[in-house]
Amino acid sequence: MGRCSKLARFADNAVRYNIIEPGKEKFEVIKGKWNSDHFPKNQPLVVELACGRGEYTVGLGRTNPDKNHIGVDIKGARIWLGSSKAIEEGLENIAFLRTEILHIEKLFDKEEIDELWITFPDPRPKDRDEKRRLTHPRFLEMYKKLMAKDGWVKFKTDNTPLFEYTLEVLKARKDILNLEYTFDLYKEEELLKEHYGIKTHYEKLFTEKGEDIKYLKFKFDQSIPTTYTK
Repeated sequence: MGRCSKLARFADNAVRYNIIEPGKEKFEVIKGKWNSDHFPKNQPLVVELACGRGEYTVGLGRTNPDKNHIGVDIKGARIWLGSSKAIEEGLENIAFLRTEILHIEKLFDKEEIDELWITFPDPRPKDRDEKRRLTHPRFLEMYKKLMAKDGWVKFKTDNTPLFEYTLEVLKARKDILNLEYTFDLYKEEELLKEHYGIKTHYEKLFTEKGEDIKYLKFKFDQSIPTTYTK
């Protein structure tokens, strides 16, 4: 994409109601107020991290109008695409948040998120980048604070090493409930139903190459305090 195209998208983002980003007044005060101050209806809040082009966020919002959906990504030119689709279809239960994922504690309140999706994140395969993996314990502790009681965390990837790493991390914790997982989502009919036939850009690429899609979901036991230290 050329520089002019990016600048045009950034200009659009700056005036779009369904994009919350630095520089907008709402960005500084939205924490704890997504349902009261942004969405027309007070509904369960579903958040997708590293949403990229927003296909999954829009797909979920289209399929589940009884929930509010927020896609989070730092790339403004990418979320412009999801924002455009939501506007085109008149989907008022969809919003996009431009921020680093490490900063989401500043933008969501304790127990504000009812369901969290992590879809095809960067696997960060190098050992020195382990702390940047979105299923590293430091991120899990952050998610735990933001999740409503009985809220599901759902993780989807094509990357086997990242999936195995995530399972190892989760199984070592004492505060993980109802862990379910598969190394081949498309062979698990019941788990596959939870995805409503929605595929992201990357999922389409991976499946066309013959990659198996891995998936897991779990809940946090909020009664067990954290033992992780940075």
